[in-house]
This record gives sequence, C-alpha cells and structure tokens, in this order.
Amino acid sequence: MKLLRELTDNASDFAATVGGVTLFLGRVLGQVPRALLRPSLIVEQVHNTGALSLVIIMTCGLFVGAVLGLQGYDLLLRFGSEDALGTAAALALIKELGPVVTALLFAGRAGTALASELGLMRATDQLTAMEMMAVDPIRRVVAPRFLGGLIAMPLLTIIFIAIGIFGVQVVGVQLFGVDSASFWSQMRSSVSHNDIAEGVLKGCVFGFACSLIAVYEGYTATPTAEGVGRATTRTVVTSAVLTLMLDYMLTAIML
Repeated sequence: MKLLRELTDNASDFAATVGGVTLFLGRVLGQVPRALLRPSLIVEQVHNTGALSLVIIMTCGLFVGAVLGLQGYDLLLRFGSEDALGTAAALALIKELGPVVTALLFAGRAGTALASELGLMRATDQLTAMEMMAVDPIRRVVAPRFLGGLIAMPLLTIIFIAIGIFGVQVVGVQLFGVDSASFWSQMRSSVSHNDIAEGVLKGCVFGFACSLIAVYEGYTATPTAEGVGRATTRTVVTSAVLTLMLDYMLTAIML
C-alpha cells in the first residue's frame, strides 16, 4: 500500500508539474509579441546566454571533434575506409552530437544562470514589487530571457558543429595524414541540406525546451536559498533528460 501511495503521489506531482509548465508556457507566449517591442532586452539576453557561453561551447566542440576524429579514424582504418572520416564525423556532429552536447552545455551554463537569477529575484521580492507597480514580470523579465535562449541555442549549435569539424580535420588530416581533398569532397557530397536542417531544427527544439524549463524553475522557485538551489538543480536534470527524450523522438520522426 505504501508503494502504491508513493506511485500515486509521484504521478499526481508529475501531472501537476506538466500542467503548470503548460499554463506558464501559455502566459509566456502571450507576452512574446509585447516583449518583441523592446528588442534591446532580447539582445541583452542573447548576449548573456549565447555570447558568454561561447568559450565553453568552442572548447568542448574542439575536443569532441578531436576525440571523434581519433575514434572514427581507428574504426574506419579497420575497414580501409579512413578517407570517409570527414563524412562520418560531419554526419555525427550535425545530426546528433552537435545539438545534444550543445543543449547539455547550454543547460549547465546558461540554464542555471537563468534559473538562479529569476529565483533570486523571487527570493528578494523583486518580482512581487514589479506586480505591485503594475509591471508584468512575465513580459518584462521572463519573456526576454526565454527568447534570448531560444535565439542563442541554434547559433551555439552551429558554432559547436563548425568547431567540431575543425577538430576532426586537425586530427584526421594533420595528425593521421588522411587525404585533405578526399576528406572535404566526400563530406560535401554526402552531407545534404536535409541533414543540416535536422541539426538546426534539433537545436531550436532543444533551445525552446531548455529555456522554458530554466525560466519556469526560476520563476516558480521557493523564495529561500534552499529553494533557489533546488530550482537550479532541477533545471539541469530536467533539461538533460528532456533533451535526450526529444532527441530520440525527433530522430525517429526524421529517419
């Protein structure tokens, strides 16, 4: 009976959370047109979530590409197909590794920053003060941050993929001596516009999900130091799980 009660409570909490996120998303989307009238706020958030994440994105992209080059070359060498390294690495980065790893890094860096910032504003009654002054915090604070993350995520994904391919090229061509002409020509002939569109679409979807979770957790955080910490932790965990779930569903649809 105790196990059944716990399962029932967990199911009830999950349904309540899904409903809360859905209602919150409706409120945010309703304020997006008015938030667009103040583009300076959105540009500022694109800088905070995107530009300030460039170092970690580029660094991780370079080393992910380098590792992919090492492992890909070792695998293809066994079949005498090392010239196909560019094609294999590009498809892996564009369709899977680029969007997914970027989303995980985005959640860990920008998502936690958004959640903790909004949670601190809730804990210090700044959001309540806005409501008392007839300023909608969803329009003034939440919507620009949501749009900033939504815009920055696809751009970061493209940068991660480009740096990752450069890392593969350094390892494959410069280190192992793969023919440069074959590396790039096979990549250009094998990677289609649909593959690139799939990677960018995944970046947009993951950016939507991660930004929504971050602003929701921060906005609804318990106004205590412990509550802000829990909201930040939930942001990372939920964003990571949701990213992997969405990646599976999108991949299954696009195959």
